[in-house]
Amino acid sequence: MDAAAVTRIKTVNILASSSIGRMRNATTLSQPAWPSMTTETLALHPGSRSCCHSLLRYQRGPVSNSKKRLLFFVQCSTKPGIDSDNATSKNPAIGLDSNSTSQRPATSHPNQVLTSTCSRGLVFDLGSRNSWDSAEIGSPIIKRYIGDDEERWYMWYHGRPDGNNTCDSIGVAVSSNGIHWARGAAHARSSADVGLVMTCSRNWWAFDTESVRPSELIIMSSPMYSSVYWLYYTGFSSEEVDFSGLAKIPLQNPERVDREKHVSGKIFKSLPGLACSQDGRHWARIEGDHHSGALLDVGSRGEWDSLFIAAPQVVVHSSDDLRMYYHSFDVERGQFGVGIARSRDGIRWVKLGKIMEGGSNGSFDELGVMNACVVRDQKDGRYLMAYEGVGGDNGRSIGLAVSPDGLKNWKRLQEEPVLEPSEEDGWDNRAVGSPCLVQMEGNADEWRLYYRGIGQQGRKGIGVAVSQGTEITRLRRWAGFHL
Repeated sequence: MDAAAVTRIKTVNILASSSIGRMRNATTLSQPAWPSMTTETLALHPGSRSCCHSLLRYQRGPVSNSKKRLLFFVQCSTKPGIDSDNATSKNPAIGLDSNSTSQRPATSHPNQVLTSTCSRGLVFDLGSRNSWDSAEIGSPIIKRYIGDDEERWYMWYHGRPDGNNTCDSIGVAVSSNGIHWARGAAHARSSADVGLVMTCSRNWWAFDTESVRPSELIIMSSPMYSSVYWLYYTGFSSEEVDFSGLAKIPLQNPERVDREKHVSGKIFKSLPGLACSQDGRHWARIEGDHHSGALLDVGSRGEWDSLFIAAPQVVVHSSDDLRMYYHSFDVERGQFGVGIARSRDGIRWVKLGKIMEGGSNGSFDELGVMNACVVRDQKDGRYLMAYEGVGGDNGRSIGLAVSPDGLKNWKRLQEEPVLEPSEEDGWDNRAVGSPCLVQMEGNADEWRLYYRGIGQQGRKGIGVAVSQGTEITRLRRWAGFHL
């Protein structure tokens, strides 16, 4: 296997059905039946419910059972010890190794003392000068691990340094409580490090040459095979989407804008991608069916998602039913909307159409909904969607919707946002968005809503609000552990 094949691996499904047709560079693998899963000592409790798949080691030779569809396996770095349904036991990939000789993470406590309401809710600020995330941060993906005597939190997020022609990259930070975070100013070199973990593709033909932003992380594992982290992300290329002539549209969305051409209404095109890792730090891209390596292409001219596809958040409903929620801009309706696609293996996707669109005239989400985060409620099995609503004045607030099945039957929990920009002097007084919901294990009525906030001069940070009582619609910005 040559170097290019190691870094970008072409994967396909092999099905008994002849409708798949001819496949290019098909890899032949066999797959055992789905194993039964039990929870071990240290369980992962993500914002969305995950189901574990059997992961297959690379093999050559014929398929042993033509009715078994393949998943895939790619060669990554270190081997974590996750071997059950979202579970791990003394996993070196998800903890800082005290014996590691690599660089230690720098710890940031932006909210160690909160005596002023202007910083209420802020838990993660911009990185230090000359760090990889000194100019911009956002797109938080929060995962929580709990054990008998400890809890550990992990956040994958995007960042960008100061300077021209810099791309958004993906990094990881760690925490013991989800509030105070340890971060790295440079590349994470080992499985114990924090910092920058994934940057733009260097292949000129790829869909992610200008920017990469995380959307969801899922752990696929079984007792029989080593675990693999699946990272779904948004990739931006140099191909432009022309918004000129549509003056009502907020041009900064998708947020990655060609600043030199911003005035002409042109932004970079985005598509969804997938990468895998065995330690959450070192990633190998999984090449989708699109010629650029993306998992999905935009819709045909006239379809609601014909301009771009962004923020592909994936929920595993069952072992062979994965749902991808993503947003685009419907030119005909003049609104951002959220659509859904389904997959049996997480690689090949079938679009089902739009499921959420803008609210009524004058509402906080009049110009549409975007950056959806969907979670299956542990208490009643319903699906909750936190989303970023775009107002007629280009304001950004966060709303909530609910569905009994997570498919097309979505209804707003209330007409008002559950989180709005803060007061005049707040760090997030211009906009709040990119929500990430975390339901707290041990108390199904307790939720945390992580989000990206924008304040004066466009400065960005990551904050958290905490639910009050049994109602998820009652959220209050974090102001101390008394909450």
